[in-house]
Amino acid sequence: MVSLHRISFRQLLLVAFLLIAALLAAVSLRGLVTLERLMAQARQSSETSMRLAAEAQTLMDHSVTMERAARQYVVLEDRALWQRYEDAAREAEQVLARLAPDLPPEQVQNWRQRVEQIGRQMQGPRATARVREQALIAAFRELADHNATIALQIRRSTEERTRRLQDELEASRLAFGRQVLIAIAAAVVLALAFGLWLARPFKRLERAIVGLGENRLDQPIDIRGPTDVRQLGRRLEWLRLRLAELDADKARFLRHVSHELKTPLAAMREGVALLEDEVAGPLTANQKEVVRILRENTARLQGQIEDLLRFNAAAFEARRLQRRRVDLTALIQRLLDEQKLQWQAKQLQVRVEGDPAWADVDPDKLGIALGNLLSNAIRFSPAGGTVEWRLSHLGDRLIIDITDEGPGVAPADRERVFEPFYRGERQPEGAARGTGVGLSIVQEYVAAHGGRVQLLPEGPGAHFRIELPHA
Repeated sequence: MVSLHRISFRQLLLVAFLLIAALLAAVSLRGLVTLERLMAQARQSSETSMRLAAEAQTLMDHSVTMERAARQYVVLEDRALWQRYEDAAREAEQVLARLAPDLPPEQVQNWRQRVEQIGRQMQGPRATARVREQALIAAFRELADHNATIALQIRRSTEERTRRLQDELEASRLAFGRQVLIAIAAAVVLALAFGLWLARPFKRLERAIVGLGENRLDQPIDIRGPTDVRQLGRRLEWLRLRLAELDADKARFLRHVSHELKTPLAAMREGVALLEDEVAGPLTANQKEVVRILRENTARLQGQIEDLLRFNAAAFEARRLQRRRVDLTALIQRLLDEQKLQWQAKQLQVRVEGDPAWADVDPDKLGIALGNLLSNAIRFSPAGGTVEWRLSHLGDRLIIDITDEGPGVAPADRERVFEPFYRGERQPEGAARGTGVGLSIVQEYVAAHGGRVQLLPEGPGAHFRIELPHA
């Protein structure tokens, strides 16, 4: 027997259609055969009814011929009339024999006894002809009554046969209806069973593709099912391994480049510090300005390298969550306490509103994401402004909103605000420009939790929203 795993999806689909078609065809053929049989029985019953009715009429006609010949023979005593009577009686007997299966035996016996009695009454001396003729009239009247009873019995037999045929037809109709309903139910069950069974590998494929899209490269892909679906699963597993290898190469490259840059950068910063301290001799005003520019740029370069390392670490650690049940209101309050000096220095009002909310999250990584949003709001808010947190539920999703009263995000920057190292055109006055990795880290950690972060168009300040599922 061929294993199902060696059959392709197209072959399984063909088998499913053939099974359903065979089931419906079997019921249809059975119904057709039953209909043909009933039609044949109906034709046979109709022919039998017509034949019996004709036979009954023929029996009456022979009886009339017998009566005419018998009465004439009694008067004339002509042997030809006797022979005519005998021929008619013999033909009537043959007709009666053909009718006998549909008649009660006593009725057939009575008819024959009556004919025998008529035969005896036809014989006798000529002097009794008148008496015998009157007796024959009475006898043939009784025979006519017998013929009428036989015709009535034949009609009843025909009606009974027709009724049985109708009952059988009704029973066959009900049975065929039940078979059709059972076949339809079985076809629906087969279709659902095959549909669910064949759709299961595609759901696994969808989950595997979504996992690759969400950068969950640590989960092996093993798709069970038909041979072509399993072949596609092996291709996706190869793609996962290749992406994991490329991801590891990228992380390795960033670590090596950052390390290689930090070593000469440290030497440059040390040299600039020595020049600034005039260890090598006094500097002119122009030279001091050059040394200041060098010091600021080396410090900025070092900050950018550290941000690059931090973003690379965030992208790597986002796939390794340590989930537990967390009170998000308490988590936000802890972040406010950690950055209390920053927002108090700008005399900001920070509010947390909404109902208590719990979720299964990694508090460290989600705390980093929320902390980056808070530091951004503090950085862009004007002195004396307000930063507001709001927690709410939408179905089974938890909504975290954070708004500030800063300049907001320029329309041209909205589509790229979460890109790594992208810095918008609106920056707070007097503050150093950021490196543009904070919001990228927020997006990495929120996506790792299966949620999403978006910038809403409400203004005038910035309004960020985080949605977490199954909270």
